[in-house]
Amino acid sequence: MARCGATSSSIMLTYAASSVHPQDLTPPLSLFSFKPKTSVFSLHTNPLVFSCRGERRAAKWFDDLCTQREARSGFYSNHVAVTAAALASEAELAEEEDVEETEGAVAVATAPAVPKKPKKGKAALPLKRDRTRSKRFLEIQNLREIKKEYDLNTAISLLKQMSSTKFTETAEAHFRLNIDPKYNDQQLRATVSLPKGTGQSVKVAVLTQGEKFDEAKNAGADLVGGEDLIEQIKQGFMEFDKLIASPDMMVKVASLGKILGPRGLMPNPKAGTVTANIPQAIEEFKKGKVEYRADKTGIVHIPFGKVEFSEDDLIVNFLAAAKSIESNKPKGAKGVYWKSAYICSSMGPSIRLNIKEVLDYKPPSDV
Repeated sequence: MARCGATSSSIMLTYAASSVHPQDLTPPLSLFSFKPKTSVFSLHTNPLVFSCRGERRAAKWFDDLCTQREARSGFYSNHVAVTAAALASEAELAEEEDVEETEGAVAVATAPAVPKKPKKGKAALPLKRDRTRSKRFLEIQNLREIKKEYDLNTAISLLKQMSSTKFTETAEAHFRLNIDPKYNDQQLRATVSLPKGTGQSVKVAVLTQGEKFDEAKNAGADLVGGEDLIEQIKQGFMEFDKLIASPDMMVKVASLGKILGPRGLMPNPKAGTVTANIPQAIEEFKKGKVEYRADKTGIVHIPFGKVEFSEDDLIVNFLAAAKSIESNKPKGAKGVYWKSAYICSSMGPSIRLNIKEVLDYKPPSDV
């Protein structure tokens, strides 16, 4: 193999070891999650003499080294540029979100308030702490002590003293019972005939057909009808206080459940408004038969006359109501049946009764 001359055939390459550093060939750890291998080049400071073939190899090696360094430097610069662009886009998105939140808050603040639906029934009544009592009520409530339990005679006397309105008030009794009506065996619904009447006229309507049609008219019913009366009720006719139906009409009366049920007028055998003896039912309701039932909190509300009744008549009616509730005690009731009892007038304060004294009360023989 021919050799090149000393001057032309050989090249002296002097490459200082300090010109190539490992950190130049090693990417920063912050940009990669793996640990790259570090390439370390140790070149002698002494001149190296290559042959012609070695010269070409050295030149190629040197060019490759420079190309790799340029590529890596370009990769780093591109990566930095991409990272900077990503950070800039995140900052813009954050600014846009802040602007949207601010605009949303301003829109909510400036948007008109949506009017609430008006409440109806008991929900429309103000809370007890927000109620304002009249001057008349504040004066008469001082006639009784709030937490004191009164005997029946004294309570009836106070009831009559507290009635000071321009119209005749109704005497009401309210009994809290130890029952939970959501269970079938603890529901209470019945009727009681007040011996001294209710003090008000009752308008009775009858749904029947055939021969019983004339019987109801002769017994004193205010309204008597069949399918024609059912159609009138569907159209909104409600000018009656009690609705009595014969058993053979209940198939047709069932369609009135959604109309009469919420008003407490739906005929029911427990209430005595579904019966084959229509004349007797009319007479009882005309004289003072009252239907009662426990509400969802276990409280029974019963009117037992007018305040203008004598004290003896009010006592008799009240005792009849209390005994009826006692005799119709639900089978599922456990423990102490009676919790508390109150009486009051329609527009007056309540008077608490002594339960034990009421249950053991015996009216005078002349009453």
